[in-house]
Amino acid sequence: MMTGEAQHEAWQRRVLPPVEQPRPGLWSIPVPIPDNPMRYTLAYAFVEDDGVLLVDPGWDGPEGRRLLTEGLARAGATPADVTGIVLTHIHPDHHGMTGWLREQSGAWVGMHPLEAATLPGRAWRDGRHPGLDPAWLRRQGVPEEEIAGLRVSVDRIDVLLALAQPDRDLEDGDRLPLTDRSVRVVWTPGHTPGHLCLHDAEAGVLLTGDHLLPRITPNVAAIATSTGDPLGSYLASLGRTASFVSDEALPAHEWRFRDIPARVAEILAHHEKRDAEILRAVDLLDRPTTWQIAAALSWSRGWPSLHGVLRRLALAETLAHLWHLAENGLVSSSPGDPVRWLRWRNVR
Repeated sequence: MMTGEAQHEAWQRRVLPPVEQPRPGLWSIPVPIPDNPMRYTLAYAFVEDDGVLLVDPGWDGPEGRRLLTEGLARAGATPADVTGIVLTHIHPDHHGMTGWLREQSGAWVGMHPLEAATLPGRAWRDGRHPGLDPAWLRRQGVPEEEIAGLRVSVDRIDVLLALAQPDRDLEDGDRLPLTDRSVRVVWTPGHTPGHLCLHDAEAGVLLTGDHLLPRITPNVAAIATSTGDPLGSYLASLGRTASFVSDEALPAHEWRFRDIPARVAEILAHHEKRDAEILRAVDLLDRPTTWQIAAALSWSRGWPSLHGVLRRLALAETLAHLWHLAENGLVSSSPGDPVRWLRWRNVR
């Protein structure tokens, strides 16, 4: 059930939503994402007499810095008043402005240790960004003429390597260092390995980051550096968040909503439907590659309209589903390059 009426209206009008105070001392501040269909990230500020704890500062840029500063002013604060920065995850539309904000305030930066391990400054110590490696794309069956368009832009590498490193680890169940309220960390891996939600039981809110959004199903991907079963982790995390029955969800995008269990059920049903669609594709195609399966699936904008990073995300999402199906004994991958997929019963 949608509760952020002004946010929803702004989404319909394709404009930024207003700065709002959904609970006393808790503010939501929209920060724009340039040239992106998600439009903005909702930063959240816990404002107390002795400082501000800010969640997900947003995409870095002159406009973002200006609007975050104006939003904090609405809450009676300035960037210099920020004493702590918590990241639900490290994607640049959440973490991009952290470095600038820490320069303004000297604030500590906290995230889950598994999230910190994926920071490019740590994960790419050999200097080789996996998004620039065409071998992984070829292994998924990407045609040679498509590879250049799916590789990560070189001009983004320095920005990603410069993403701020954390000062504090935030583990599941930890209480944030706030004076006037008790906000606890809820580890919800899946969208990223160390994704966090934040629960304020007294205020009756769950800050959901990208884990749970009111309209969009968050991307869960298997990329060149992924291990395990990212989709399985996400589904298990969804099951955990379904227990927050009476809380209002404060997501990082779109608008606030209630009935978290109902939204969890919708997303679970979506993934079950996608699993079934992938199994049909594997049955119909002759030992397909990940690319061939992704191209055969239904996408909200249609596969032909996906280009560049959107097509790469679709490919990585398809691979995450295939890994999950393999983990559950429903498909298997054949050795070779490219990898090919077949139903388990047909494995020879």
